Amino acid sequence: MSEIVSTTQLGGIGKAKKLQQRQQHEQILSNGGSGDSATDVPDTALSINGSGSTLEPVGSVGNIRVLRATSQLKELHTLLRDKDTSRSDFVFYADRLIRLVVEEALNCLPYEPLSVVTPGGHKYDGLRYTRGNCGVSVMRSGEAMEKGLRDCCRAIRIGKMLIQLDNEHADSSAQPEPVYVKLPPGIQQRRVLLMYPVLGDGRVAAKALQLLVQDYAIPESSIFLLNLFSTKRGVDAVLSAFPNVTVLTSELHDLVPYHFCAKYFGTD
Repeated sequence: MSEIVSTTQLGGIGKAKKLQQRQQHEQILSNGGSGDSATDVPDTALSINGSGSTLEPVGSVGNIRVLRATSQLKELHTLLRDKDTSRSDFVFYADRLIRLVVEEALNCLPYEPLSVVTPGGHKYDGLRYTRGNCGVSVMRSGEAMEKGLRDCCRAIRIGKMLIQLDNEHADSSAQPEPVYVKLPPGIQQRRVLLMYPVLGDGRVAAKALQLLVQDYAIPESSIFLLNLFSTKRGVDAVLSAFPNVTVLTSELHDLVPYHFCAKYFGTD
């Protein structure tokens, strides 16, 4: 079993840098994650490894990546909140948004050099994914994101978790409990894309992360939490407990569509 990384274990980082990262992190949460760059992450929280291919968390407040705000993205957010959007249209727009988030998540994974020969006989020096990636969906809502992940990575293994908590958005002290967990073999050595579309107060996501980190000994730095909609409170709760996890979302906003799962699967 691995333990959650504490602040004292994160050596090599000065107090001034930690303070700067926390201030930048709080600024991202306070302005809803909007910005001019594709990833609203403190520059000090981004580093490239020797292969120039991966994002590595640095510091004690973790990482948050928010899709760059565009008119297309705002339209999708609007349509998915509109009570008059039909279910067929809702699924169509949701799948588009899921694909955007998944594609950005793939940019966080490591690559390795690959040289190929073109049909014209020319050599091209490119990249390919390194092996060892998997997905885990938090049922049932997370299953909506599985297709988007498989559309990008055909052979990727996907595990499932069912964590019971009714009405996550309600004001309740109830704690979520795992009901069903089935994960790919050797997940301790894999990078995990944890799929959970709507991050409310963060209780369910935190329980899922606790299972991965404590029960299955997966390093926090190997986990990427993929959300479509996130509240500032939820992101702060997750990153406070698991500072080395990377959170990737399309939007930070207090008004999240809690009806997402019911409407996507037609149970509303």
